[in-house]
Amino acid sequence: MPRPRSEKARQAVLAAMRRALAAEGYAAVTIEGLAQEAEVAKQTIYRWWPSKAAILGEALLEGEIPGMEVAVPMTDDLAADLHAWFATMYSQQADAASTELARALIVVTATDADLGLRLNARLAAPIRAWVDRRLTLAQESGHLRPGVDAAVVADQFVALASYAALLGTPVSAERVDATVSMLLRGIAA
Repeated sequence: MPRPRSEKARQAVLAAMRRALAAEGYAAVTIEGLAQEAEVAKQTIYRWWPSKAAILGEALLEGEIPGMEVAVPMTDDLAADLHAWFATMYSQQADAASTELARALIVVTATDADLGLRLNARLAAPIRAWVDRRLTLAQESGHLRPGVDAAVVADQFVALASYAALLGTPVSAERVDATVSMLLRGIAA
C-alpha cells in the first residue's frame, strides 16, 4: 500500500516544476532536478507521478499557466478580431519553449484521461470565454448567422491551436488569412 502524499512535499514538487519551466523550459526539466529543488527524494516523485509530463499537468492545473492570457481587444470588425486572435495565438506559440510546453500538455492529455479533461477545461476556458463574447457581439450586430454555437466554434479554435503546437512550425500570415476566411464562410450572416 503506497504511503499517502505529504501535501507539503507535493506542493514543493509542483512549485519546483513551475520555477523550472519559467527558468529553463520543459526540455531541461529533470526528475532529479525537481527532487533537488523540492528537497524530496526521487523515489517520492516516481511514487506519485508516472512522468514529468504528469507533474507538469498537475502543476499547471493548480498554478499559473504562462502564455495563456487571451488579450485580444474586440472591435466592430469580426474578421479583424478573428484574424488578431489567431495571429496572437500563433505568435505566442512561435518559440521553441512554447511548442515544447504545448506538446508536453498534449502528452499529459493523451496519457491521463482525467487530468487531460481537467486541463482541457482550464486551458480552453479563456478561449471559450473570448469566443463566446466575440460571437455574442457579432450576433447582436447582425454579423453572425442565427444558430451559430459558440462552443463549437471555440472547439475549432482549440483544435487549431493544438494542431499548430503538434506541427511545431510557425504559422504564416497566409495561413491565418485562410483560416479566418474559411471560418467566416461558415458563421457570417
